[in-house]
Amino acid sequence: MSGSHGGDYRGAMAIHRLNHAVLFVRDLTRSVAFYRDVLGFRQVPMTPEGFDGAAFLQAPGSTNDHDLGLFEVGSAAGPSGAGRTTVGLYHLAWEVDTLDELSVIAGRLSEAGALAGSSDHGSTKSLYGKDPDGLEFEVVWLVPADRLDEQALAARRRISRLDLDREKQRYGGQTRGGVGVSVPS
Repeated sequence: MSGSHGGDYRGAMAIHRLNHAVLFVRDLTRSVAFYRDVLGFRQVPMTPEGFDGAAFLQAPGSTNDHDLGLFEVGSAAGPSGAGRTTVGLYHLAWEVDTLDELSVIAGRLSEAGALAGSSDHGSTKSLYGKDPDGLEFEVVWLVPADRLDEQALAARRRISRLDLDREKQRYGGQTRGGVGVSVPS
């Protein structure tokens, strides 16, 4: 089977998108409030029997059944050692449509004391956040394929400071990101 990007994918698993992620959290109520109030997720009423201490959330505009599952493990749980003392997942990256949306998220994360950093990777503009349990995530805007010029492509070789105002002047605050990259043209 040949993929739309010209590669030979026989026997390979062709992934179209991330459907959902599941996180273990200390305090379910606190985590639901964070993902709801800061990132705009909404709780979906679908907790099956036997899943006490679980919540399922959907991102704004998503057509997935749920995008995030949260399973409470209790206040005695230690912090994740992933990347420091154990192997494990570093972070997930959620893509937003516009730089204006990325700016709003930057403000919300900052207001909540959850903005851990930001960076310009040339073809991606990224914010890094931490939830109440210190689990890291990324919120990213991708430069559309038709705007990937030499400057943006060359900048992928280094990580620079993100200047959202400058990027909005360059690409436009309402320019839809990822078109021709992660979103079909």
